[in-house]
Amino acid sequence: MRIKPLGDRVLIEQLSEEERTKKTKYGIVIPETAEKEKPQEGRIVAVGAGKILESGKVLPLNVKKGDRVLFTKYGPNEIKVDGKEYLIAKEEDILAIIE
Repeated sequence: MRIKPLGDRVLIEQLSEEERTKKTKYGIVIPETAEKEKPQEGRIVAVGAGKILESGKVLPLNVKKGDRVLFTKYGPNEIKVDGKEYLIAKEEDILAIIE
């Protein structure tokens, strides 16, 4: 099944356990509980057409499929499709693109 977000929404796949595990440069693992209120990381799977302005014009999104992003923890809605979990978020819930 394919999902196409509408408007200024994006479909985000949260990073795997290995991708999320963080170590300091000295090899100390920082547990996930220490980062409860910090932004989350994920990868953009699909994007909507963009934000529709009052004039009727469509403003394209700043993110694209494949971008790795930081997003707010409580902004996105969780969904499950074909047994896989995703998040749908508005572009305003995305804080940064990680390059």
